[in-house]
Amino acid sequence: MPIDPLDSDTAGTLAQELSALQAKLTRGERLTPEDGLFLYQRGPLPWLQSMAQAARRKLHGEEAYFNRNIHFEPTNKCVYACKFCAFYRAPKAAEAEGAWDYSFQDLRHKLDAYPAGSLTEIHVTGGVHPDRGVEYGEALCAFIKSIRPELHVKAFTAVEITYFARKSGVTLAEALKRLKRAGLDSLPGGGAEIFDPEVRKRIAGGKAPAHTWLEVHEAAHGLGLLSNATMLYGHVEEYRHRIDHMLRLRDLQDRTGGFKSFIPLRYRNESNALSHIPEVPPEEDLRNYAVARLFLDNIPHLKAYWVMLGLDMAAQALDYGVDDLDGTVDDSTRIYSMAGGMAHPAVTSAELGRIIRSKDRVPLERDSEYRTLAG
Repeated sequence: MPIDPLDSDTAGTLAQELSALQAKLTRGERLTPEDGLFLYQRGPLPWLQSMAQAARRKLHGEEAYFNRNIHFEPTNKCVYACKFCAFYRAPKAAEAEGAWDYSFQDLRHKLDAYPAGSLTEIHVTGGVHPDRGVEYGEALCAFIKSIRPELHVKAFTAVEITYFARKSGVTLAEALKRLKRAGLDSLPGGGAEIFDPEVRKRIAGGKAPAHTWLEVHEAAHGLGLLSNATMLYGHVEEYRHRIDHMLRLRDLQDRTGGFKSFIPLRYRNESNALSHIPEVPPEEDLRNYAVARLFLDNIPHLKAYWVMLGLDMAAQALDYGVDDLDGTVDDSTRIYSMAGGMAHPAVTSAELGRIIRSKDRVPLERDSEYRTLAG
């Protein structure tokens, strides 16, 4: 939690330090990790709000984005038992135990409920199924394109792709090439969690390590596949771990330019092995968004994932550097609802527009590459 600056320094010294940082930001200079840690620990929230808003306006003016999307979660059976995950079921778990394993025909039925033109994106992520290699990913992408060629397929976390490659005995680069040929359009940002190896071991032991996550995204960018990046916060990590995480993303973005958005993901504490950890207060969410907007100067978009935050909190985040509210979702994801998020996350384009306008912003519907759509 932030330290009261008056406990460790005078108000005058703090004002001088903030003034120096403001001048640095105004000049367009990059924040150092020490600067970022200072803002987490001692930056007054109103000051952070003001600076984050200025950074957001420089990038996007008063525009804020959303899209029309749904999620498809093929299975929650997974070879990894991450401690923060309420979604997970063991590979041999039965339906009576809350496990599922949807077929392509289940997906067809789901998509048939949406007339042509009503969606622009399908977001596909799920558990790491022990029996599935890259052939499964190819088949799924090709199936979607065969029945809904207009949809942008944003699919498979770096963790899923790493397992696909290992299961099929191919390199990460070959797996990505095959997925792209089959219809994969971009990668979501999931599976990043926290990059620090000790924290990662505590919350997600066994999952693909940080360097592998970064390697997958760098390879994807090299093939022309854009991606998002996430950070799971509010569990056992410290501020220095968040800064380390964002620094690694910033460094990769300097090399590739392939990240379109950064999505902080709030840890929710229901029905998982870390449920004894209290969730962070709303002020911490807002602080996190503001620091992220200031520190990640080369990732263009900052997304408030309302499914995790709730609509009211996502609206507040628009005042702390956020320029994107994700999409309509239409009750198509259970990853956060199973952990204590919204039970049936669904919202209309009209409602997202209303929320954005309530903050004196201009709502723009976008496609998955942030091109503005007519109407």
